[in-house]
Amino acid sequence: MKKRVFAALMAGVMGTMMFGTTFVSAEAETPELKGEVYAFIAASLNNAMEEIQKNFNETYPDVEILYNADSSGTLQTQIEEGARCDIFFSAARKQMDDEGIADKDSVVNLLENKVVLIKPKGGETKVTGFENIPHAANLALAGEDVPVGQYSREIFDNLGITDEVNKMEINEGKNVTDVLASVSEGSNEVGIVYATDAASVADSVEVIAEAPEGSLKTPVLYPAGMVEDKEASDDDKAAAEAFLEYLQSDEALEVFEKYGFAAYVNGEKTDDMAAAEETAEPTEEASEDTAE
Repeated sequence: MKKRVFAALMAGVMGTMMFGTTFVSAEAETPELKGEVYAFIAASLNNAMEEIQKNFNETYPDVEILYNADSSGTLQTQIEEGARCDIFFSAARKQMDDEGIADKDSVVNLLENKVVLIKPKGGETKVTGFENIPHAANLALAGEDVPVGQYSREIFDNLGITDEVNKMEINEGKNVTDVLASVSEGSNEVGIVYATDAASVADSVEVIAEAPEGSLKTPVLYPAGMVEDKEASDDDKAAAEAFLEYLQSDEALEVFEKYGFAAYVNGEKTDDMAAAEETAEPTEEASEDTAE
């Protein structure tokens, strides 16, 4: 009798141990991913995406992520010309929505940004907002094929200052990074960039004002989607799909928000743009002008 009881107890203990071992192993197991992911990203995403890549590689060290950061218009052209690309992360819907660029079913609106007017840190200007940009001696402005350049021109149109702006001395940048550099280096009196870009070099530029309410009808969205990569192996495709999914995770969104972006959820942005908005407070001159 004692032997039977002891045997039953031992069987229970062994079963528990085996179950426990199996459970721990399953929990610790991470899906194996490997391969190369070619991601074309808007220039304004570069800093955040570098950090996100490091975080992703902590879990998937065998996945090599290769970034190509430039204006969304330039990236679109490169994709159309056959450049190898798995993921397109644009700074506007316009480039993403063109036929043949991305798999429509995979496209998701991830982030939202703001358009701001900046000047060099400590620089003098009579400009107090978008409405009187023509008072500046010169303007750093992204090209018409660049999303922030398109947003800027929409603002000019809605404010009725397009003709005046076109008469100005304009330093046209090929992307938002060029515009930011021109202003931070003091080459231009004012320039137009995203709030997140201004926040990234807060020691070099000051925000004069945000785009006036109602002056920009097009939301500043950042969609991401899969692109057909004919050179990709099955491993590459699986890695790209996993990386796109990771970009939508809470962990990745926390990084984006740290850099001043707002997560875009069901057509409405969250309130977490504190990093950019703190930096994007209007300068003293602009505040006084608004109060008058």
